[in-house]
Amino acid sequence: METISENRCFGGTQGVYSHASDATGTDMTFGLFLPAEAEDGPVPVLWYLSGLTCTHENAMGKAGAQLWAAEQGIALVFPDTSPRGAGVPNDEAYDLGQGAGFYVNATQDPWAEHFQMWDYIAEDLPAQLFKRFALDPERQGITGHSMGGHGALTIAMNFPDRFASVSAFAPICNPMESDWGQKQLTAYLGENTALWEPHDATMLMRETGFPGPILIDTGTADQFGDLLGTEALAGAIAARRQPATLRMQPGYDHSYFFVSTFMEDHVSFHAEALYGVSA
Repeated sequence: METISENRCFGGTQGVYSHASDATGTDMTFGLFLPAEAEDGPVPVLWYLSGLTCTHENAMGKAGAQLWAAEQGIALVFPDTSPRGAGVPNDEAYDLGQGAGFYVNATQDPWAEHFQMWDYIAEDLPAQLFKRFALDPERQGITGHSMGGHGALTIAMNFPDRFASVSAFAPICNPMESDWGQKQLTAYLGENTALWEPHDATMLMRETGFPGPILIDTGTADQFGDLLGTEALAGAIAARRQPATLRMQPGYDHSYFFVSTFMEDHVSFHAEALYGVSA
């Protein structure tokens, strides 16, 4: 693992690192904020999955999460959204290819060789992190924005014993019924929609739910609201009687101004769950 940068930040350290990924077959870059408490032993971990077109840098620089994580003694992980580099396929559209991995394991050409983002987030990067840094694998939460909110919800519901809590900012909730989903799931996974279901938060909520707390914020002025499927997920939550908080925030859009406004709420939400879990 290569250290790209390390900067003092709210009493802790904001680092950027790269490593060779077995999952993607490429070098991958991620950001990691370690609070001061990590100098004394393993700390809880909050994963932040970013949205379309983003890299590890977007949330790391715009979400304002480090202040609140430092106050709660929680580490933050900022992975990239896709493999990158020479030989990695791409598409002219912003919502497919590099920057748009959708947190799935692609099975279709030309994507299958490198676009294994599910395994990268669920297996490869955690193995690297817990081996090198003072992080507690028994205390993990996950959050994300837009495509990353989709990833956070689906990964949490597929690994309910791993994550104590899950939250999302304007997540893509029902990709099987949205242009933000049908296009990408077809490209990455093929036309067999049964293979899509583990990557649709609404379908997973109907089938399994999540044993821990859930928090979702979406703005009423979100310019991509028609693509998110918020109502479908809300219906699935209600039908399952799943304990969850879903808030429609008046006047907020899809931007990082929205994310940063409610970041304190989300970090505090995860801190309550993470410190309620025995290490």
